[in-house]
Parts: sequence; structure tokens; C-alpha cells
Amino acid sequence: MSEHRRKAPQQQPPTGGRAAVRRAAQQPVGRGPAPVQDAGTGAPSASYGPPSSYGGDEQRPYGGRAEARRAAQRGSRRKGAGTGPGGPGGSGGGRRGGGGGGRGPGDGPEGRGPGKKRFIDYPRHDKDGWRRWLPSWRLVAGTFLFFVASLMGVSAFAYSTVDIPKEADTAKSQNNIYYWADGSRMVATGGGANRQIVPLSGISTHMQNAVIAAENKTFWDDSGIDPMGIGRAVWNMAKGGQTQGGSTITQQYVKNNLLDDQSQTVTRKVKEFFIAMKVGNEVDKDDVMAGYLNTAYYGRGAYGIQAASRAYFNKDADELDPSQAALLASVLKGATYYDPAGYPEIDPNATAEKNTARAQKRWNWILDEMRNDGHISAEERAKYTTFPKIQKPGQSANLGGQIGYLVRTAKANIKSQFDISEPELERGGYEIHTTFQKDKVAALEKSVQKVLKENIDPKQRPETDTNVQFGGASVDTDTGAIVALYGGVDATKHFTNNADATGAMVGSTFKPFVLAAAMKDGVRDKGLGEDQDESTRTIVDPDKSRYSGKNGLTIRRYNGEIWHNEEGKEWRQTNDGQEDYGSISLRRAMIKSANSPYVQLGMDVGIDRVRNAAVKAGLLDSSLVKGEVPSFSLGISSPSAIRMAGAYSTFANQGEQNDPYSVKKVTKNGTVYEHKAKPAQAFSAAIASNVTDVLRDVVDDPEGTGKKARLPGRAVAGKTGTTDENRSAWFVGYTAQLATAIDMYRYDDDDTKKNREFEKMYGTGGRDTIHGSSFPSEIWQDYMSEAVKGDPKVKFPEPQKLEDAEAVFGGGASSPTPTPKPTKSESPSPTPTESVTPSTTPPTTPPPTTTPPTPTRTTKPGRPTCSIWDPGCYEPGDPGGNTGEPTTTPPTSESPEPTDTPTDDGSGRPGGNKPGDGSWVP
Repeated sequence: MSEHRRKAPQQQPPTGGRAAVRRAAQQPVGRGPAPVQDAGTGAPSASYGPPSSYGGDEQRPYGGRAEARRAAQRGSRRKGAGTGPGGPGGSGGGRRGGGGGGRGPGDGPEGRGPGKKRFIDYPRHDKDGWRRWLPSWRLVAGTFLFFVASLMGVSAFAYSTVDIPKEADTAKSQNNIYYWADGSRMVATGGGANRQIVPLSGISTHMQNAVIAAENKTFWDDSGIDPMGIGRAVWNMAKGGQTQGGSTITQQYVKNNLLDDQSQTVTRKVKEFFIAMKVGNEVDKDDVMAGYLNTAYYGRGAYGIQAASRAYFNKDADELDPSQAALLASVLKGATYYDPAGYPEIDPNATAEKNTARAQKRWNWILDEMRNDGHISAEERAKYTTFPKIQKPGQSANLGGQIGYLVRTAKANIKSQFDISEPELERGGYEIHTTFQKDKVAALEKSVQKVLKENIDPKQRPETDTNVQFGGASVDTDTGAIVALYGGVDATKHFTNNADATGAMVGSTFKPFVLAAAMKDGVRDKGLGEDQDESTRTIVDPDKSRYSGKNGLTIRRYNGEIWHNEEGKEWRQTNDGQEDYGSISLRRAMIKSANSPYVQLGMDVGIDRVRNAAVKAGLLDSSLVKGEVPSFSLGISSPSAIRMAGAYSTFANQGEQNDPYSVKKVTKNGTVYEHKAKPAQAFSAAIASNVTDVLRDVVDDPEGTGKKARLPGRAVAGKTGTTDENRSAWFVGYTAQLATAIDMYRYDDDDTKKNREFEKMYGTGGRDTIHGSSFPSEIWQDYMSEAVKGDPKVKFPEPQKLEDAEAVFGGGASSPTPTPKPTKSESPSPTPTESVTPSTTPPTTPPPTTTPPTPTRTTKPGRPTCSIWDPGCYEPGDPGGNTGEPTTTPPTSESPEPTDTPTDDGSGRPGGNKPGDGSWVP
């Protein structure tokens, strides 16, 4: 029997059935008179029926669950429903009633009363089970709109507060680019990245179009960002899959140039996104394109399009054609896998074969895209069917051979000449235009290599041919520009620059400075004190002034006092081979390289005056031995080949001195530094022309020590030099346009070895002795023949009269009258010497004698008369003073043997000069 048909117990009168319950539930609250309640319980008044049979406070239940649920729902929509005293779900208390709490049988389904709807209805108040946790469409839509609005607000705030960062230092890090004298590119090098930043105008439009076609077709029109691309990157990273970069050129520019952050992280992506937005709105597209192409990495150590263009094609970025541009755009996808050279050492899958296949495929695709986008015509696209020719890696930045020496020399010159510090130079970005002429550098290296290959054999003659070194430098006589140098066999193998200071003494090549000092300052009169009036000095003349060429000549101070060495012994100067020349003119002494006349001449002039003349000519004072010692005039100092060539240029340039330099211009970011010549008149034109005239005879005279250096048809002046025990040999000479110094020595370049010293060269190259007249002269002649081939044949100026010159007799010369004419009697031996041997025992040699002059013939005005025995005498119209090939007269030797030298520093180099100390730098 159904529940509603049951009869209530007799003691509980019915309450009217379902209809009564329904009417009670629908009874409006707050309308009309309230039902009378029991004062004690809050229950309805008994007038509605007899007391409940359930007990004093118990009320009759509703007719069922459905009825109770509907009643609860209706109650929730009514003010105070179910909460007031005596309400359907109440227990008598309500809000204000004093009855006890607790839920009655009418508190909703399962005992839960009707809930109150909240602002955010979640969990849902009117649902049960899983539906309670299922958000409504209103909640979903509201949440989405709230998220979007919040995101937009945060983005707007972030955009308004973000600033475009400054360029990262690494993005600006560049190489220094060195250029030959003709403007062609020599090499890129430096402490920074292999990069040279160029403006957009310096980048081929084909390169710009290639990257646009391959990476960002909407570059010129987009806002700089690609939200979809960022989303894909974030999604891939979240999945742990392959990472990918920003998809627009602007984003790549921000990553490379501004953030300097290549990490694949969400933080970096967020920064990139907002900065790219701002860059896209505020930075000119041309600047973005240039910045991207100048900072991107193209492999082969090349950062930026200019370095890449050089690395792959050895051309500038503005010369790239569509095919080459497409290849470089392909490499941007990842050089490890797209550089045709391959990187198997990085990834076995990156072989040259596989990389070439990948690069060719992408290269073809990019060219097709350029055609499709209208960047090139179909006809032009049809031209590029063959993969572009690419040079091998490493060819564009080779510092081997002579290049390394040239770069080192130029760097030293930059720091001294332009006030650019080394740290600033190492930051890179400089374009350095040098004075080096590529053809002359190659010619000098070829001449040295020829002698090495034909004569020096360390395997066959290890005791004499090991550690043989050559150095050389060639300087423009008018300007001081260094046009060529030879620093050693290879800058990556032999680290000392042999053209710079090596510590090798220069020997008799120093004598011209003694002669110049004597013609400039004169000699002091004998017998006067230290405070003598300088007006008592007498200017010497190379032909009128005569000195004793006696072997073992006792050297005296200018006042006649005998010079004693450190041991208190008399200093007696010997000549090579113990040759005795008797009374000899200074010209003839230079031709024969006799020692005793020039040692005594130096003492008469004053060592301080000789030193000053050498410095004025262009040698550095720091390279000269200190103190007053007779052998100073024989070249115990060790200037560099660069400085020696520069100093001889002063004589060729009519006495005007220019410091040698190797950099004529440096530029960076529009700033230009240019070499500014600072010529100084070191000597009068008369002195310079007379020194040159004497040095011409050293080469032209058949007994001259420098005759192997002759250049047929050209005027040549020069001097040989050899030092103690054949430890170094030199030849320094010049034409009217070019001065060149060549040095040779033996020295172990291993600086880890202790007690190293210059080694003797007896037997080196299969020859008994080595002098300046041997290999150095041969190299000089071979190189200069090629170097001056295109120069006009220019005569040296005629020697000018030395106004105050008088006949001078010194060092025991016994001629009662000056004899300006060279005579046969002054040439007794073809083997002069340059050795110094202090001794207390006079040598057993015949006393100096004089011989009547031989018949002479008149030469050009202004020149001294010549002996009839001199076939090299100068005739009008002969610019070189000789007419044929070098004679076959046996070479002479000139070997000074200084024993009274300054304190040695332990390196085997008097004066303390070390190899590579930069002594040539101004």
C-alpha cells in the first residue's frame, strides 16, 4: 500500500494530506497574519489541528523526498524560508528563535538544505555528484574573458615598462681588418669575434632578399613578432622536443644583438617577445636587417655577413650574387649541418657529403623562393644551376708565413702612432691600411728562401747550419713607409720577428754614422782640455782627411791620452787579417772597411756626438750601447733591420729623417686616424750627399766590400757589416727610392733554454766565414733587382761642398799634406778586417808609409779624382756608376772583434736588447 494511503494513528490527527502540505508550503511569508505559534516550541498553533502524535516538538514529515526537495527549493527563493521559527526545515530556533539548531528532516535531499548561490558558483550549489564539479558555460566564458583581459593588462604594462637594451658587447665584438698598401684585403684578425660590421648599403640586396625569402617573407610589413612561432617554441620545449628559435628576423636580431642570450628558455622567450614588439614599432627596419646580418653566425668562426662572405667566397658582402647569397642564407639554418665543408668532428652526421646535399637542397629552394617572391626574375634564376664554388675553411684568416710578422709590426705602430691602447685595439672593429706592398713582401721572402734552400742544410751540417736566421726590412726613402719585411720562416713556427730588434750587432754598417758625425760636428783639436771651445773643432772631408790604417793602432783620446780598457791595458785596434793600410783617407777606409781609422775618428769626434748622429739619423737611443767605449764606432749596438733601413734612408733623402712606419690609416665607425709625417732635418744636404757618395764607392769600387750588391744601370750606396767571430752579418744599402737592410745570425729561438747566445757562423752554408759581403749582400741584390724593377732610374745628387772642411790627420797618420785622390798604394789587400783586440804588446807590422799619388783622371764636377786603377769611376750619363755585372773579385771580410764591451745582460747581447723588443717603433 502506498505511503499516502496509510492511515495515521488515531492519536495523530491527519494534517490534511498532500494538498494541505502543498498549501502550507506555498503559504506566502510575510503576508497576512502569521500563524499562531506555540510559545514554548515555536510550532504552529493547535488551532490547526490536534497535537502531533510524534511528540512534543516533532512535526509531521512531508509526503516524500520529491516533495521535500521542491519545498526546499521554493523555500530558498523566499525570504526566511526554512530559517524562521517553525519553518519547514527549522527546529524551532530560526535566526532569532531560541530553539536549538540542527537540521530537521526537511533540510533538502540527503539531509542537505537548499544552498545559497555565490558570486562564483563553483562548485555548483544546485547540482549533485559529478555535475556539481562541472563548470557552467557562463563560468567557463567568464574565466576565459578574465584571463584574456588580465593577460592584455599585464602585456600592456610590460610593454610600457620594457626598454630596448643596448647592444651587447659580444654583438659588437669584431675583428680588425688589415689591408695591403694597394687597398686589397690582407687578413682579418684580433681578440674579438671574426666580425666586421658593415652598413646595410655595404650588404648585397641579394643577401637581404635571400634571408627574407627563407625566414621571414613579411619582414618589411610585420610588427616584429610571430605569436604562433613563439607558441610553437614554448609547446615544443614543454613537450621536451626539439627547440626552435624565434621565427622573425626581428626576433633573431633581438636574441643575437640585444639579449646576447642563446638559451632556449621560457624566460628568454618572454623577454624576446616584448623587446621584439618594441623594436618592431620603434626601430627602423633597415637597422634591424643590418643588425641581424652583422651579428648572425655563419660557421667557420665567421660572425656577420662580411666575415662570412670572406670566409666562404673571399669577397666583400656587397659583391655577393643571388647564388652566393642563397648559400649563406642556407648556412644560417645551422652551419654544422649546412656548411659544405662538414663538421664530422662535431657530429658524425655532419660529413662534407651529407652537408653538401642538405645545403644544395636548401640553396635551390631559397633561389626558387626568391623567384616566386619577385626578388629575381625567372631568367636570372635559370642562370644558377651549379652550386657556387666555396673556398676551403681557414684560407681567409691565415697568420702564417710573413702575414703574422706584418700584423705584429702594424699593431706596434698603431699603438705608438695613433694613441690607441692595446685593450681598445683588441676590441676590434678597426680597418687598418698598412704600407706593406704585397709584391715586395713576396719578393723579399722569395730571395731569402732561395738562399736558405740552396745553401743552408741543417741535416747535412747540423753543427754549422742549425738555428740560422735571416731578417730584413725595406723602407721608402722619401716617406719612411715600410714596404716589405722578412721576419722569419713562418710566424706560426718562428715567433721572433727578425725584422725587429733581435740583439744582433750591426758591425761596420754603423760606420756611416761616425762619418756623418765627423762631417757635422768635426774633430776636437789635440791637446785641449775637456772644456775646450767648440769653435776649435775641425770639419773633416772624406777625401782630404786621412787617418792611420795601421794594424794594432794604439787608440787615444781626442787629447792624445792613450785609451786603456777595463784591465788597464792599452787599447790597440786591429784590422781583419792583420792587414795594415798605412795612411788612408776616410773614403778608402770605408771602401775597405778598415777598423782603426774609424775607431780613432770616433774618439776624436766624441762617442756622445757619434751616438747623437745615429739617433738623428733614425736609430733609437735605447738600442745603442751606453757609455764611452772605442768599439762603439764599430757597431757593437743592435738596432733592428727596420731602423737601420730607415736611418740609411735619411742619407738618401738629403738628410731629412722620417721615422719608419707601417700604418698609413686606421678607421672605425667613421673615425679616421691618418699617419702624419714629422720630418726632421737630421743632417745638411751636403753631409748626406757626401755620405751617400762614399757609400756608392763601397758598392762600385772593384775592391769594395759591397760590390756583390750592384744593380746594373742603377745607383746604389751601401755598407757591409760583420761582428765578432762571425756572430752576425749585415748589408744595408739603398737606391734613390728604396733602402733595405738584411741581417743574418745564428740564435736558438727556444726561449725555454738558458744561457743562449749568438753562435759563430764559421762553416755556415758550407763557407769558411760569413760576412756582410756574402749571403746578406746576395739576398739584398736579388730582392732589390725585383723590388725596383718598375722604378725610374734616378741619380743620386752630386756631393755638395763641405764649407768648413779642412785636412785632418789623426791616429798617427804621417802624411804631411792631404791627398784627396785615392791611390793604388791605399789598396794593398783585398781582405780588410774589423776586429778589435786590446793588447799591451805592439804588433810586429811595418810602420805606416806614404806613396806618391798615382796618375789620375778627371771625373764629374764636384767629385774627387779617381785612380786610373778604378774602372768603376763615374761617367756622365751613367746613373749607377758601373756598367756591368758584379765582378768576380774574391769577397773581402770585415769582422770586428770587440772585446771591451758593456756589461752583458746574460742573453749574449751587449746592451741588453732582446729579440722582438720593438726597437724600431717610434
